[in-house]
Amino acid sequence: MDDSTAELIFILVAYSFPVIFAIGAMFIGRYLEQQHFRSIRDREAAMNHYPAVPTSTWDPAATVLDSRLVSSSVVVSLDHFKRILAGFRNIFGGNIRSYESLLDRGKREAILRLKEQAPDCHIIVNLRIVTSNIASVHDRKNGVGGVEVLAFGTAIKYAVSYQPQSAAA
Repeated sequence: MDDSTAELIFILVAYSFPVIFAIGAMFIGRYLEQQHFRSIRDREAAMNHYPAVPTSTWDPAATVLDSRLVSSSVVVSLDHFKRILAGFRNIFGGNIRSYESLLDRGKREAILRLKEQAPDCHIIVNLRIVTSNIASVHDRKNGVGGVEVLAFGTAIKYAVSYQPQSAAA
C-alpha cells in the first residue's frame, strides 16, 4: 500500500467516524425519547381516573377528609441535535418543535409524579406548572441546556362515599 492510499484511508476514517457517531447518537436519542413518551402514555392511561385540574374549587357538597400540598419536579435536557435544529429555526423563524417536545415531556412527567405522591386522594386542584431554564449552553444567557418543570397543587381526599358529580349535572 502506497503512502497516498494510506493517507486517503486515514482521512476517510478520521472524518467518517464523527459523522457515523453523530448519526448513531441521533437515532439512540430519538429511540430513548420515544420510549419515554411510551412510558408517559402508559402511566397516564393508568391514572386516567385521577384528575388534576387548574381550578381552585371542588365539589362543596362532598366531605373532605384530607387535603395536602403536593409538588414534583423534573429536569429534562435538550440533546445537541435538537439544539442545532433550534439554532436553524432561530435563523429562519417559526415554531421550535424540538423545544415543544422537551416541554411536553417535562410537563406530563411532572404531573404524573405529582399524582404518584398522593395515590390515595381523589383529585388535585389548583394545579400550577412552572418552567425554568436551569442550564445555559456555553455560559450564554440565551441558550437552553435543560429545563426544570415544577408542578404543584392541593391533593384532596373525600369521604369514602364520595361519587364525583357527572358532567351533565
